[in-house]
Amino acid sequence: MALGKDYAQQQCSIARALEIVGERWTLLLVRDAFYGVRRYSDFLAHLGVPRAVLAARLQALVDAGVLDRRRYQESPPRDEYVLTGRGLALWPVLWALGAWGRAEVPGSLPMRHFHHADCGTELDPRGICPVCRVPVDPADVEMRPGAGLDPDPADPVGRALLAPRRLLTPLDPAATS
Repeated sequence: MALGKDYAQQQCSIARALEIVGERWTLLLVRDAFYGVRRYSDFLAHLGVPRAVLAARLQALVDAGVLDRRRYQESPPRDEYVLTGRGLALWPVLWALGAWGRAEVPGSLPMRHFHHADCGTELDPRGICPVCRVPVDPADVEMRPGAGLDPDPADPVGRALLAPRRLLTPLDPAATS
């Protein structure tokens, strides 16, 4: 039996969600959007995804209301991609998946550490600040490099992400090159 291209026969909310975010590269695009990546060329440089795939995934995320396309330059026309409320609602999913990967994938050093920007405390595996005892909104999360992160990445986005920064803050790789 051939593998289907969708989950139309599944009566399940997970299957419905996978229709939107289940394609290869899609969650990495959403992750990078949380990191502050907004421009097509920056997604391309950081992820190394084929251009046609990147264009299709970005369009699918716009169509699904996860990302919003906004014009930032008229001549030539250039757009950036910003998380919508629906996209921001994926933060607990990404956080949980990352926590699972850190805990269950053996032999990997932490790539990034996530801290509550208000008090500086590292978040627990549930995304809660152990000191303030609150779930931390992504806009209040500071991301810092970890021991497993390449200290000299080849792409400008990777280099820009070496500096501690708040999530959702627009990334400008040219400013750090």
